[in-house]
Amino acid sequence: MKVSVIGAGNVGSTVAQVLAQREIADQIVLVDIKEGVAEGKALDMWQTAPINYYDSRLKGVTNDYQATKDSDVVVITSGVPRKPGMSRDDLISINAGIVKEVTEQIVKTSPRAKIIVVSNPLDVMTYVAYRASGFEPNRVMGMAGILDTARYKAFLAEVLDCSPKDIQALLLGGHGDTMVPLPRYTTVSGIPVTQLIDKQTLDQIIKRTQNGGGEIVSLLGTSAWYAPGAAAAQMVEAIIRDQKRIFPCCALLNGEYGYKGMFVGVPVKLGKNGIEKVIEIELNEEERHLFDNSVKAVKNLIEVLEGMKVL
Repeated sequence: MKVSVIGAGNVGSTVAQVLAQREIADQIVLVDIKEGVAEGKALDMWQTAPINYYDSRLKGVTNDYQATKDSDVVVITSGVPRKPGMSRDDLISINAGIVKEVTEQIVKTSPRAKIIVVSNPLDVMTYVAYRASGFEPNRVMGMAGILDTARYKAFLAEVLDCSPKDIQALLLGGHGDTMVPLPRYTTVSGIPVTQLIDKQTLDQIIKRTQNGGGEIVSLLGTSAWYAPGAAAAQMVEAIIRDQKRIFPCCALLNGEYGYKGMFVGVPVKLGKNGIEKVIEIELNEEERHLFDNSVKAVKNLIEVLEGMKVL
């Protein structure tokens, strides 16, 4: 199995490292536009193979998409972070152009690949990749829900002083401060979390989750990479190994939850065919209201994109 990661920055290199150390793919190709970066990082990672005992082969290239030929999965992390003085529209315009160009290259060399988008703004960039690829919707998806859920679980584990392994949780909606954590669907070894944590504390955890990326940025001065990279690698694993995992992912809705043509975070089944099923769960009135608001926020960004005539 072959996986290519486009973008050898912090997130992309973390994806490659996790894939290699867990031997999820036989071949891992790291691509970047900056001369020597992907080659150097791939070489450095490969030299850990005798130490960490893995056989996955790593290769780094500069803008050579032929090296990615016949990839089973391609992870797109390319793009620029939002910088001081840069508007939301500026970020969308720049990254949409990058993701569109990368996707067009992927289509030429790996026409049967599944595409996982990590670039931000996540929901909009997943839509860009879908439009630019012409692929079936089950083959194009965005990584956000797994990351957001991981943050939610990590914060819960801290408060409960328990293992994060025992926490099951779910979030819906767009990737950002309108995401919708669902306490009603959150359990600890089967015990509803609402029986273990008071509402005020739970609300604080939810708010911290919604600002999870911002908290990292305020501490580091840049975006997170360990958790996003691991989350994307987990999606790759579910596809490569046909695990049929149930994960919250950014997926195209075709009538589910009352929406069509929108990419938004919902629970899906991930297997060898990519998104094998979009799972529709019951929402109460409050959850529905929050989800609708989140979808509206994503829709507004899509409208900004459409007005730019990038696609």
